[in-house]
Amino acid sequence: MNNKLLTVGTLAFDTIETPLSRVERTMGGAANYSALASAIFDVEQAVVSVIGEDYPQSFLDYLIEREIDISQIEKVQGGRSFFWSGRYFTNMNKRETLETQENVLSGYTPKINPAFSDASFVLLGNLHPKVQLQVLEQLSSRPSLVVSDTMNYWIDHTPELLEELIRKTDVLTVSDEEAFALTGETLLLRAVEKLQQKGASYIIIKRGEHGAMLFHEEKRFFTPALPLTQVYDPTGAGDTFAGGFIGYMAQTGEVSFENMKNALVYATTLASFCVEQMGVERLLSLTKEEVLRRLFCLKELTQFEIKVV
Repeated sequence: MNNKLLTVGTLAFDTIETPLSRVERTMGGAANYSALASAIFDVEQAVVSVIGEDYPQSFLDYLIEREIDISQIEKVQGGRSFFWSGRYFTNMNKRETLETQENVLSGYTPKINPAFSDASFVLLGNLHPKVQLQVLEQLSSRPSLVVSDTMNYWIDHTPELLEELIRKTDVLTVSDEEAFALTGETLLLRAVEKLQQKGASYIIIKRGEHGAMLFHEEKRFFTPALPLTQVYDPTGAGDTFAGGFIGYMAQTGEVSFENMKNALVYATTLASFCVEQMGVERLLSLTKEEVLRRLFCLKELTQFEIKVV
């Protein structure tokens, strides 16, 4: 086992509007959020994605500065990068997608560099399941841990490919709404059981401000979200969560339920920083010291001694 981490996902322009602020064509995409979160850890990481000629070098420089390998980011000459625009309501759990432009992502086929084809840890961010599967097909050996993310669009439009992906996934990260859509169940534990039957050994249910849950066989673990005084922008929080989770797993190198409990706590902590500013801005200034301080705040929040009477 090595500590090589392959992060697969979109590199994009985002235009985001919340009740508090607005940014246009900012640095976005699942791979950016995940990679920046994983970069907090001591891992050898590469990003696999595609961009257009319009994608600024300054965005790539942020990854390079964090020693993230960008050699597997394909640049399409004359092409335009993936673009997403969305608006959040007063209740920031709800948002409206205003525009999505696939651009160079349409028809994209990933190409894995031989230097990372033996990566022990693979994060398949939210993408077309066909692309996620193409990554796995190019690996020279079975990774120690494959973490996959998806969304309702792929659940509705590519169910067969998604079923195949889940069979090849170790950890599936979904929201409770996505778990219900994947299984047809309306009770969480029944949905988790069905997802495990589909092939994923570990299931993570992301519940936003209500925390996250980890399931494996009969084992369960829950961590609350950290209470915050202000949420500016929830965009990318789930991707930051996924990057924090697999970054911790890659650095520690221990694939077990007990270690995943620690990874879940780190993931929750990192996601709490993401929402504090617009886009990836907070992740660009984040330090390990800040993460550790907040990590221990979460520890104090959740630990207690009980006197049985």
